[in-house]
Amino acid sequence: MILLHCPYCGPRGHEEFTYAGDATKRRPEIGAPVDAAAWHDYLHLRDNPRGPHRELWHHVQGCRAYIEVLRDTYNHEVLACGLPGDPLVAEEA
Repeated sequence: MILLHCPYCGPRGHEEFTYAGDATKRRPEIGAPVDAAAWHDYLHLRDNPRGPHRELWHHVQGCRAYIEVLRDTYNHEVLACGLPGDPLVAEEA
């Protein structure tokens, strides 16, 4: 089980959350001229990193907030959690 710390509800098991995607991908600006290749990249291409990675999770069985998680994809260790846009700093063990 992965334990995620919701800023509103406290520590919860990952079963209460739904993975919402890569937190490092940025949507092209609304109204900006964007070619098909840029949209294809945004919608379909994802990296598969090994090590610390920023992710979005949705607390669907709790407060329904989105949280940003810094998680090591190699061993599933959660390094930090917070609200989207907050600076995430890995906690010292």
